[in-house]
Amino acid sequence: MEISYNRLFKLLIDKGIKKTEFAKIAGLTPGTLAKLSKNQTVSMDSLIKMCKTLNCTFDDIVEIVGEE
Repeated sequence: MEISYNRLFKLLIDKGIKKTEFAKIAGLTPGTLAKLSKNQTVSMDSLIKMCKTLNCTFDDIVEIVGEE
């Protein structure tokens, strides 16, 4: 299984927030932002920060996609 953060990026586009601006507001490190862009796993703390910042749930920002 793989993780996709496309939902997060779509939400940011809908809200008119740039990735770097969001990272600063949410208190995410540049390394975490790089992992998000590469659809790599990030810590639960980072996911919680993102959800609190956007007032959303995990399902709104993360999708688990199966291998085909």
